[in-house]
Amino acid sequence: MARIITIGSVSKDIFFPTSEGIAINTPEDLLSQKKLAFEFGAKYHIDERFESLGGCSVNVASGLAKLGESVSVYTTIGDDMTGRWIYSQLEKSGIGLEYLSAKGGCKSDLSAIIVDQGKEDRIIFSNQVANQKLVIDAQRLSDSGVEWIFIGDLSGNWQSNLDAVVAVAKEKNIHLAFNPRQKTIHEDVEKIKEVISFCDLLFVNKDEAMEILMPANSDLVSDDETILISELRKIGVKNVVLTDGKRGAWATGNDEIFHVESLLVETVDTTGAGDAFASGFFAARLKNGDVQQCLQWGIANSSSSVTKYGGQDGLLTQEQVIVMASQIDVKKLG
Repeated sequence: MARIITIGSVSKDIFFPTSEGIAINTPEDLLSQKKLAFEFGAKYHIDERFESLGGCSVNVASGLAKLGESVSVYTTIGDDMTGRWIYSQLEKSGIGLEYLSAKGGCKSDLSAIIVDQGKEDRIIFSNQVANQKLVIDAQRLSDSGVEWIFIGDLSGNWQSNLDAVVAVAKEKNIHLAFNPRQKTIHEDVEKIKEVISFCDLLFVNKDEAMEILMPANSDLVSDDETILISELRKIGVKNVVLTDGKRGAWATGNDEIFHVESLLVETVDTTGAGDAFASGFFAARLKNGDVQQCLQWGIANSSSSVTKYGGQDGLLTQEQVIVMASQIDVKKLG
């Protein structure tokens, strides 16, 4: 029986590394400070492409499984060749598949990812079809016996699915971890706040935090991480974890805020780095680690993840993360 269920999409991710794009800095746009441009009508040659499993819930589940946790994924695929490829990859991952369903006459989710070589960033074009059809069976979830549910990227009728998950969690005293994504925040920020108020653990990057907290009809929002965390906690969530790429991560523990810087590594691709961080942090938490150890495990896992394409190949085992985490310094703020 799994200890954790992760809920959300699974996709096949195809990576196209290129150095042909032109980076444009727009610092005046707080929510979109860097952009990548290509010439209209141009055709660009890609020397090599890479393929990987993708999707927040599956990336987090894979990270947890490699770190010794018993985890199942609640997701959907189509009955196409992409779905068969996804299933074959999941079978190798150590993740429980009892909550995986295949939808007839449906395409599986697919993402095309442009990786800006040398600048350590990427743009994701995501086509979610099967995940649009995900429907949470509240009774199955209620009978699962899990201690934790992690909610990742949802689409389709995601508000109803969130309502079902929260209702089961309340009824069965299941802990909730939540990583809302920009698309759902844009669509219904009040529903996101409603779920956050019941969470034990919230994972957000800085942009997501700012968008959740941005006042209605105003472009005024704080850029200070400690203020963002404090404001998120006012919504009701017990513990907040905030990430900001190269600048590292911040987390709460016993009403204190801790910060850890990212490690200097040779970065290949940042796709899935936030999910790798979440699985490392979450695994340490499940093993009763304090917030400092959770941050160390998170940074270790994400720092390894960015040395490979995709969110799977760079994930660490428990033995590897312990060695790497021991070299990471965490500072208490204030």
